[in-house]
Amino acid sequence: MNGLARRGVAADSTHDLWKQAVELRQEWRDIGLSTSPADRTAAERLIAGIYARHFRRRPEFVWVDSPAAALPLLRGMPTHADLQQWLRPRTPDGAPPLVADIAAGLSRLRSGLDAHAVHPDLDPPVKPRKGKKPEKQPPVPPVQALEAGAGLRRVLNDGVREALWTGLVHGFVLPVRAAMSARSGVPVPVGWFGQQDAFWVAYYDILRQLGLAAFAPGDGAQLDEWAALVRAAGWWWPDEHRCVLVERPATVHMRLRPGGWHEEVRLDRSVRAPVVYRDGWAPALPGREQRPWSTWPAPMSSQR
Repeated sequence: MNGLARRGVAADSTHDLWKQAVELRQEWRDIGLSTSPADRTAAERLIAGIYARHFRRRPEFVWVDSPAAALPLLRGMPTHADLQQWLRPRTPDGAPPLVADIAAGLSRLRSGLDAHAVHPDLDPPVKPRKGKKPEKQPPVPPVQALEAGAGLRRVLNDGVREALWTGLVHGFVLPVRAAMSARSGVPVPVGWFGQQDAFWVAYYDILRQLGLAAFAPGDGAQLDEWAALVRAAGWWWPDEHRCVLVERPATVHMRLRPGGWHEEVRLDRSVRAPVVYRDGWAPALPGREQRPWSTWPAPMSSQR
């Protein structure tokens, strides 16, 4: 089966499963921040498969070395505001754009994956309290949450999906997208983040590897394809007849977020260029933090 190497699932407790999840989360985070060259052949094959799934022909693939270099090629592609029009009860006339179909397909995929994550360890029985609605539990450290009887679903959601979203999307994607938008003066079109999509792929892959979910064959195959795409490419913007792809960055400097329980990271804004792409573009990140080195957690960096 495609995906990261499977682990044995002879765990004796939810604590053991959580320890295995932490190891797998680290592997996916490393993929999300990889500076290795993209596997262009694999990326094009996998994206062509996504086009085919939505009844489109194989597009023309155009590779660039940075998101900034992609900007002139993205003109006219749908933005998030355009996509929202297709999510309303009354949609525009005509056929939806490809990005709307891909987004809808991903929503269906995740719903199908969630529907097959029903292992009893994920959700322990909850005793109803008469006359009161269940209270939303405040976040607590993972081991403490497990000892208090929390299910693995909550711990894995917080410690894998949300933690990787915090580092890969909030800590990396959004600042770089903001720099792109500032450079172009217009909203950046809808696209996908390749390696940084690891935040949601990792969650479902870890559920499967730990034996906590048995997905339907079709959904499992699609998850494998998205996982392979995460390992193969950087950002990509699909249009009806052309797909623009970005090489992975050449250098990335990250730091642990203070106070996190799940090794959440963010771009290290104490250095001049936290991220540099292969053509030399270094996004001008707003709000660069100037703090003494001694007050920061240990740095994490990777280079080509």
